Amino acid sequence: MSNSDRFNKFVNPFVETFEKNGVASFVSFRPIPSIMVIEAIIEDFMDLLYPGRSGNEVLNYKRLKETVSQLLNQIGHTLERQIFLAWYHENPLNLADEMTKPYEEMASNVVERLFEALPTMRKMMKEDALAAFEGDPAATSVKEAILSYPGVRALTIHRISHFLYQEKVPLIPRMISEIIHKQTGIDIHPGATIGRCLFIDHGTGVVIGETTIIGNQVKIYQGVTLGALSFPKDACGALIRGTKRHPTLEDRVTIYANATILGDITVGKNTIIGSSAWIREDVPSNVIVQNSEPINKVRELPVKSREEKEC
Repeated sequence: MSNSDRFNKFVNPFVETFEKNGVASFVSFRPIPSIMVIEAIIEDFMDLLYPGRSGNEVLNYKRLKETVSQLLNQIGHTLERQIFLAWYHENPLNLADEMTKPYEEMASNVVERLFEALPTMRKMMKEDALAAFEGDPAATSVKEAILSYPGVRALTIHRISHFLYQEKVPLIPRMISEIIHKQTGIDIHPGATIGRCLFIDHGTGVVIGETTIIGNQVKIYQGVTLGALSFPKDACGALIRGTKRHPTLEDRVTIYANATILGDITVGKNTIIGSSAWIREDVPSNVIVQNSEPINKVRELPVKSREEKEC
C-alpha cells in the first residue's frame, strides 16, 4: 500500500456513521446555501449601506448612484440565488426535484421586498450609529462608530437578518447571525425585535434570544444575557417551540455588564439594571436594580427631544 493510501482503512467505518436521510446529513441532490457566499453578501451590504466605508476608492456624489446600482444588482442576484437554495433544500412545498420555479419566484419576491424596505431600515441603522456616538464619550465621530464598533455592525446586519426571518426564509437568517456572532462576539437571534437607537457598548458576550423585544433608546453593556428559562415540553417530552420565552425591555432601559435577564418578563421604562444582576421577574419602570432587588426611584429622563431627533 502506498503512503498516500494508508488511511483508506478508516473510510468505511466513517462512512457508516452517515445514515441515509439522516437529520445531520447534508448528502442530498438538493444543494444548500454557501456560508462563504453569505459572508461575502454581508460585506456587500455594509458597503451598500455605508458607501465608501471599505476605503477601496474615494467616493463622491457623482458616482454614488452608480455605486449603489452596482451593489444592489450584485447583492440582489447573489442573495436571490442563496434564498432559492435555502427554500429548494428545505422544500416546504414538497415539490419534485425538477420543480424549481415556485422557489425561484419566492426568492425573487423576498429580495424585492427587502430592497423596498432598505431606505427605512437604513434610517434605523444610522440612528444606531448615532446612539453609539452619543452613548460613548470615547467615540470621536459617528463615522468611527460605523467603521469600528462591533455593536453597530451587529445591529446593521441584524436588521437585515430579522427581515428575512420574518419572511420565513429558512437557514439564511441564522447563518447571517452566526457569521456576525463570530465577527463581533455579539449573538443576536434573527427573531429578536429591536427598536430604534439601541447601543450595545463593547458588546463581547452579549446574547439576545429569539423572542426578545427591545424598545427604543436602550443601552446594553458587555456580557448581558437576554435569555430563556428552562424550555417547556409537551406530553411527549418534545420542546414547545414558538412561544414567547425571552424578556421585553421597554424604552430607555440600561443594562450594565454581565447582567442576566431570563424568561418572558418585562423591564419597565427608564429602569437601570446593575452589573451581574440576576433577574427572573418583572421589573417596574423608573427604578435601579442591584442584587436583583429594586432600590432607589430614579427620575424621569428628558427623552422627548431624543425621540424626535433624526440622524
